[in-house]
Amino acid sequence: MSGADVDPDALAAAYELIAGELFDDISAVLGRVDDVTVNATPDVDGVNSVFALVTHIDGMVGYWLGSLVAGHDIPRDRAAEFVATGTVAQARELVAQTRTRVADWLPVALHEGIRNPSAVGTTRRDAASSTPEFVLLHVLREIAQHVGHLQVCADVVAR
Repeated sequence: MSGADVDPDALAAAYELIAGELFDDISAVLGRVDDVTVNATPDVDGVNSVFALVTHIDGMVGYWLGSLVAGHDIPRDRAAEFVATGTVAQARELVAQTRTRVADWLPVALHEGIRNPSAVGTTRRDAASSTPEFVLLHVLREIAQHVGHLQVCADVVAR
């Protein structure tokens, strides 16, 4: 299948479906924690809380799709994402915001590409040369990876 055969509308629908399933998975995890355990971290170095991971997912989407792709100037403090605390309700608000952001910025990636290759907010050295295709797949991979982290974290802290 060549690139000319890819229907951008079908790709957008598939992307939104998969992203939606991932956000539903995050919401399911939030249903298993309370305002204490959402901020708890397992007793393992480098493992983040559920709230911190949700915050990081929002920050990651804000950078890759919002700043890099859509060209918005979205300030990001990546280190602060991993120590963020809050309530389950606040985490749910972040998930809703992130879901909306993905839907809003997906068409920009598909139809316009990268608006701001010099956007700041990632540890990746190759971000400036990223293609829209890379960004879209990278964002899905990161969300999926962190869904797994969220699920394991909730398994441990919500006992």
